[in-house]
Amino acid sequence: MSSPSSVLAILCLLCFLNGQGMIVKVAANSQVHIVYLGERQHDNPKLLTDTHHDLLATIVGSKELASELMVYSYRHGFSGFAAKLTESQAQKLSELPGVVRVIPNSLHKLQTTRSWDFLGLSSQSPSNILHKSSMGDGVIIGVLDTGIWPESESFNEKGLGPVPSHWKGVCESGDRFNATIDCNRKIIGARWFIDGLLAEYGKPLNRSTEFLSPRDAHGHGTHTSSTAAGSFVTNVSYKGLGHGTIKGGAPNARLAIYKVCWKVLGGQCSSADILKAFDEAIHDGVDVLSLSIGFSIPLFSEVDEHDGIATGSFHAVARGITVVCAAANDGPSAETVQNTAPWIITVAASTMDRSFPTSITLGNNKTFLGLAMFTGPEIGFASLIYPESKGVDPTAAGVCQFLSLNKTMVAGKVVLCFTTVSGMIAITSASAAVKEAGGVGLIVAKNPSDALYPCNEDFPCIEVDYEIGTRILFYIRSTRSPLVKLRPPKTFIGKPLSAKVAYFSSRGPNSITPAILKPDIAAPGVNILAATSPLDALGEGGYVMHSGTSMSTPHVAGIVALLKAMHPNWSPAAIKSALVTTAWRNGPSGLPIFAEGSPQKLANPFDFGGGIMNPNGAADPGLVYDIGKAGYMQYLCARGYNNSAISRLVGQNTKCPIKKPSILDMNLPSITIPSLKNPITIKRSVTNVGAPESIYRATIEPPFGTIVSVNPNALVFNSTVRKLDFMITISAIHRMNTGYYFGSLSWADGVHVVRIPLSVRTEFLQPYDANDD
Repeated sequence: MSSPSSVLAILCLLCFLNGQGMIVKVAANSQVHIVYLGERQHDNPKLLTDTHHDLLATIVGSKELASELMVYSYRHGFSGFAAKLTESQAQKLSELPGVVRVIPNSLHKLQTTRSWDFLGLSSQSPSNILHKSSMGDGVIIGVLDTGIWPESESFNEKGLGPVPSHWKGVCESGDRFNATIDCNRKIIGARWFIDGLLAEYGKPLNRSTEFLSPRDAHGHGTHTSSTAAGSFVTNVSYKGLGHGTIKGGAPNARLAIYKVCWKVLGGQCSSADILKAFDEAIHDGVDVLSLSIGFSIPLFSEVDEHDGIATGSFHAVARGITVVCAAANDGPSAETVQNTAPWIITVAASTMDRSFPTSITLGNNKTFLGLAMFTGPEIGFASLIYPESKGVDPTAAGVCQFLSLNKTMVAGKVVLCFTTVSGMIAITSASAAVKEAGGVGLIVAKNPSDALYPCNEDFPCIEVDYEIGTRILFYIRSTRSPLVKLRPPKTFIGKPLSAKVAYFSSRGPNSITPAILKPDIAAPGVNILAATSPLDALGEGGYVMHSGTSMSTPHVAGIVALLKAMHPNWSPAAIKSALVTTAWRNGPSGLPIFAEGSPQKLANPFDFGGGIMNPNGAADPGLVYDIGKAGYMQYLCARGYNNSAISRLVGQNTKCPIKKPSILDMNLPSITIPSLKNPITIKRSVTNVGAPESIYRATIEPPFGTIVSVNPNALVFNSTVRKLDFMITISAIHRMNTGYYFGSLSWADGVHVVRIPLSVRTEFLQPYDANDD
């Protein structure tokens, strides 16, 4: 690692050369680049910024031009800067001592009344974690998203005490955002970061659809913020559904808002802006960071600043800040999970025990149940049609997203269509087409999924799966004058509804490091009722129901705030372990958890990690699998990153061992073996955070086709022994290539069950030879 003095000497030499006529002109083809210098070398922010300007000036020719080209100086959580550079300038910078990497800026994308009761956090119960943690009072949740609508009642400061003393951040005024009025004891900080995006976009912000301030024009950030830490608001519903008292996971926690995502190109967030938000959040004193933001497949490595989230979160976690991120919404396909760095808590989305059923009664008196979100009167028996096609593809006209209807055919009727894509666009476009043609209702047949998308302007549309849709179609085709009656939906909660992993939730295995289990945990992310911006087209009365891992992520962030309030000395890894090892594999009702898909199946760790989050269990996990900076350095060495890159990232001189360590030995609350050929022994350590005098005994559910043993099979803790190691040996019974099989290893003391998932795939590249035995 280069010393500060050597870097300064190089700077002086380059300054001299530039003075001899080697000034570099700025070119029109410049692009924002992130110049990453790794961990800070000292704690003086001004000196760091001056160093950044000096470093840039050596390449562009003057401090004045360097100041003009500089977009951000990163000086709190780590060292570096973002600047407008040509490829040639970026290359020259990358060759300077002390520069870890120079990469182009890149874009990321955006990814409740019942959910907290479903998770066991009823405000009426005096014994749950909600009350034991004082509802998260004193904890600060930083939210990187689209901003906030501060007037929402979800952000009232009633009953809150002073701002936590460790807060060092600010509230910034801007378009329709007055820091004096719009920040309070709930929203204690608000900033916005757009320079990286605008420098890339090359156009001014459309001020008629966005605010150059922390104010949320989209609604996404308001929804996630209120889910994580919204205050109590009574008598809330959405179109009469889901009625009740709304609150966040940690109602007394404080919010620090970092607006990094903007209504540009459909909603974008740049790496340069995200890194700057991390940098400031670390300085400001947040305790938890919630990011409902993702990149895309293929993933970048953890030390590549293309993925600003992985790099920024490393520096945050190294300072004790827990970072919670969305798994993405590209399910149910395998290997689609994002935000896979092992120091991040990656969240999948589940349904909960609430549904909005509505009945569809056909003219032959057969009734089917669909799901819907619309108000208004019942639609009595009306004519029912399906747009048939003539030609080589008889079903083409009935595709929801391509409906082309005329008033003569549709006026006064209900239309059935089938969608071939997931998401809201097919439903909204179909409902608009039916309404414009004079139709009175819409039935959408789609992949089986509990995620609902309301139609615009409360148009009556009901969603059914392909099976029911096909049965309705058979009725239409076999009847001269088909009729249908549509009833408005009702809210149904509790048994016999069971939770499922949502259809859209991205799945493992981890495509970049298969031996690291992702996602880590699941939480409610389907039909989540929370606050929104009044500019949200789907909102009603300031509230809306949305679905996505964007919604499940702040559920976990809110619970992390409660855990932090109860256990302020727990590391981010300990908090993650507590969540994973206590999660529900069966839902709170005891029913098995399935994963929506084609077809539905029992959920496994690639669907939901440890399971669905169990907040009260996580508050008292018994044992935790802890990891510090040394453990993450071991991981980076195992990934094969060079010593210089690791040294800069972690802020200390690092030399990886000659024998590369195994990723499998990283002390995670899970074991994933992508290729089991020969018997393998893996090390783990657990720390007792429960009663000092305790004995834990092992129980193994071996994955099919494997033999698993643990040594020792009992762990004895006392007042002086708080941490113990053990070894797990796993071998294959059959010599054949297989898919993954799943099992578990649990430690139990009669009070706690500390369970980690096992995921194993046997793989033999050579043909089996009987002579090998």
